[in-house]
Amino acid sequence: MPTSKKELRLHYKNLRKELSSDLIEEKSLAIANNLLKLSIWNKTYYHVFLPIEEQKEVNTEFILHLLSGKDKEIVVSKSDFETRIMNHFLLTDNTKIKKNEYNIPEPLNGLSVPSETIEVVFVPLLAFDIFGNRIGYGKGFYDKFLAECKPETIKIGLSFFEAVNQIDDVFESDVKLDYCVTPEKIYTF
Repeated sequence: MPTSKKELRLHYKNLRKELSSDLIEEKSLAIANNLLKLSIWNKTYYHVFLPIEEQKEVNTEFILHLLSGKDKEIVVSKSDFETRIMNHFLLTDNTKIKKNEYNIPEPLNGLSVPSETIEVVFVPLLAFDIFGNRIGYGKGFYDKFLAECKPETIKIGLSFFEAVNQIDDVFESDVKLDYCVTPEKIYTF
């Protein structure tokens, strides 16, 4: 099994490519159902990523329905690729969503929400280890964003696959997860 970020990134991108859209829906629903077992539902501001379908990411539509049903404030982001900073906006019925040049669905406008306000973040990832380290696409957007959040902000990774034993090249600036939820189980770090 590979253990460097580069090898793991490639390995899990390839594994994801093999998932059918039916399987993605099924696994995404199982992840959402597992999330209900966590005691995170007493907060107000929840940050959710909108999936890049072309990258076969976890479909967060089920999580959006859960949050909406619980009357929570849902926050989505727009990425600035020059500064590598994510700007956050409240998702409302009036929010217009459009895919950017990287196929990331993003809000075009809306009420700005500071990172410090966000209490729970659902984090996209390609792989994670049993210590709560995650691997994303390597641009550092989420590490920067999570570092701006309050220390008590709950960080929850969402993954179709189970944990690897160890990621070798973890940096000090890499922000660890508090939980990672897969279709089969919940990891607590």
